Amino acid sequence: MNRRIVILGLIGLIVGFFSGLFGVGGGIILVPLLVLSLHYQQRQASGVSLAAVLPSAVAGMIGYASRGEVDWVAGLVLAAGAVCGSLLGTWLLHRLPQKLLRWMFIVFLIAVAIRMLFLVPDRGAELEFTPLIIGGLLLLGLVTGILSGLLGIGGGVVVVPALMLLFGVGDLVAKGTSLLMMIPTAITGTLANARRGNVDLRTSAIIGLLAIPASFGGVAVAAIIPPQLGSILFALLLAYSIGQLTWTALRERRRE
Repeated sequence: MNRRIVILGLIGLIVGFFSGLFGVGGGIILVPLLVLSLHYQQRQASGVSLAAVLPSAVAGMIGYASRGEVDWVAGLVLAAGAVCGSLLGTWLLHRLPQKLLRWMFIVFLIAVAIRMLFLVPDRGAELEFTPLIIGGLLLLGLVTGILSGLLGIGGGVVVVPALMLLFGVGDLVAKGTSLLMMIPTAITGTLANARRGNVDLRTSAIIGLLAIPASFGGVAVAAIIPPQLGSILFALLLAYSIGQLTWTALRERRRE
């Protein structure tokens, strides 16, 4: 069997599992794996990642939805904000000091990770919609989309803890809703990348198809583990994200 296919299959299984377990797209894991194992350029790796996470996001969302752990209204409001925000973030990419924004975001993630270590989510909590809540969700989606466009950060590492910490949503509903939000944003982003020739659809398809069963496995594990352990594991994911962002920032500084 072709060595490249085997590597892509393993990457798909890893990304799918973590996507289902944490309710994230998996790009924070996938992009470094593509760069390190298959020597992709950063931009092309990001394009492959965005297309590849779509099947795992759909599978994970279905897994959570089958147990009633997706807030459809919240997810669609978040998605509307995120799609607009990603377009705005791409436009702002060359107009704002990206280095300063990256370090500010790193500090923000450190604070969130520390808070998540001590959070015990209430899995029975439900979101009561008011104009203020809907406005807050739209703003969260907008900010998430802008950060995605500016820094290449997937929405899950922002949306999942924000839903739990700011809106009091249970951890499983936060993860399922986050995956729902990612579907339209991944579609619009992939179409834009395809027009620019910045995505390898064959590679994305291999990763994405193998990520589907692993994503269902991640959802099953998320439901089994206690809520506090889930928060601690998510804090560790944030720590990994912080490490990736810091490494990128330092590497760019050395190049300059």
